[in-house]
Amino acid sequence: MKEASGRSGAGTTLAGLAAVGSVLAASSCCLPVFPFLMAAGMAGGSAFLAAARPYLLAASVLFIAFGFYQARTAQRCARRTSPFSVALLWASAAFVFLAVFFPQVMANAAASLLAR
Repeated sequence: MKEASGRSGAGTTLAGLAAVGSVLAASSCCLPVFPFLMAAGMAGGSAFLAAARPYLLAASVLFIAFGFYQARTAQRCARRTSPFSVALLWASAAFVFLAVFFPQVMANAAASLLAR
């Protein structure tokens, strides 16, 4: 009985590998469909992000405000903040400001970066 069960396990593994191989071989003719599936997925993600945009922008503004609050609290406690963290906070604030008030400018900048 041990021999039969040993062969059965190897046979099952081999059958599984053969099934995966046959699926890959069968789908090799359909590989040009993959970019269209990716485009459909991106369109769905874009629709979700467009609906969530106001909430994401509000969260960004709250996080920037919290960052400035923490920086002010650190100054009150006589702790030194690094110049890099201050510059990063201000750059993030400028980025969020542009995204809130000038979304088309941000879209054009992103499109020009992706076109390169």
